[in-house]
Amino acid sequence: MIWIKRGLLTVLVLILLIVIAIFATGNGSVLKLVWDFATGAPALPFDPEAQPAAPPDYSDEKNWAALPWSEDEADSVPAGVTNRWTQGESPVDVFFIHPTGFLKGSSWTFDMNPDTSTEENTRWMLANNASAYNGCCNVYAPRYRQASIFTYFSVEEPERETILGFAYQDVARAFDYYLQHYNEGRPFVLASHSQGTHHGVRLLREKIDGTPVARQMVAAYLIGGGVEKGKFDGLSDITLCDSPEQLSCAVHWDTFSVAAIDDQEAAPNVCTNPLSWKNDGPLAGKAMHRGAVATSGEYHVQLSGDDAARGVVFEPLAEPLPNYIEAQCRGGKLFITDQSDTEFGTQGVLGFSYHGLDYPIFHMDIRDNAILRVDTYLANRRNNAPSADGQ
Repeated sequence: MIWIKRGLLTVLVLILLIVIAIFATGNGSVLKLVWDFATGAPALPFDPEAQPAAPPDYSDEKNWAALPWSEDEADSVPAGVTNRWTQGESPVDVFFIHPTGFLKGSSWTFDMNPDTSTEENTRWMLANNASAYNGCCNVYAPRYRQASIFTYFSVEEPERETILGFAYQDVARAFDYYLQHYNEGRPFVLASHSQGTHHGVRLLREKIDGTPVARQMVAAYLIGGGVEKGKFDGLSDITLCDSPEQLSCAVHWDTFSVAAIDDQEAAPNVCTNPLSWKNDGPLAGKAMHRGAVATSGEYHVQLSGDDAARGVVFEPLAEPLPNYIEAQCRGGKLFITDQSDTEFGTQGVLGFSYHGLDYPIFHMDIRDNAILRVDTYLANRRNNAPSADGQ
């Protein structure tokens, strides 16, 4: 019976991707991606002992995609924007968990080879996602044995959770190492995207909420990945953000074109409007949009063939485009101005889903809001600090 279900799942995914290919591009290369999705998954069952890499040692800096004292793509700043802190000098950190860059079916988890297209995809995420936090924080981003993209399309529960749980072990160990060896008691922001958000939500529940570490967390930007509201049930220290300055809270959204607003099925997911920072926020106009930033470098989408590095070059980030979109939450999803005929129309777009634009289209909104929450946290700490006489 389980094989019948998997076969049906593959057929449904194939049909979905063919429809997207026809209506989105009509491109033959997209049809090849459809075929690869349907036929290229690794063999089952998943065997943790047979994965192609040993657990990464986080005392070795090669296992960090970004560190404050290293030169990496997370240092990128949009043209015309000036940071007040040099990396490594901010009083606040960000622990960033990158999303899926491993798009091959050679194994269920990444082999941690740095000379790969997967690694270049990780660098793309640093340049275009993690960089939004270098205005507030020192950026720490672990590399990890991330799950293959096929985990999301070729297996059902609970196998998917088993594979993702394997990847989460690395993230959890990296976070422990960060706290013990790098953090030195500083406040921190937790941030993520997509697969990283899957791990970030679990990290929030298992390593932060209900522990002394919760007092250090400024906020959690757990973006992309369809996080249900129920994931925040039962938390003692962390709530969902409902205002721009709120602390000890989490934000999340999944971005779609407003052209599909009447066709999308409602979902029980968290939707923070990043123009107003309201939970389930109503329509916010373009005047509230701080700015989109065009992506730098190429995110390489190839689901078959070798994983060799392509020599991707990451140019400096472009100047922000303010007042560019409007946004609204409806049915657990965030709908923005349609990008079909814009420079963003080919960046991170799959049909009406703008998953790859969750960060770039809101780069300045995230950057400015993270600075605001950090400033609020630091001001509160100063105001609540005991005086010289202990009062």
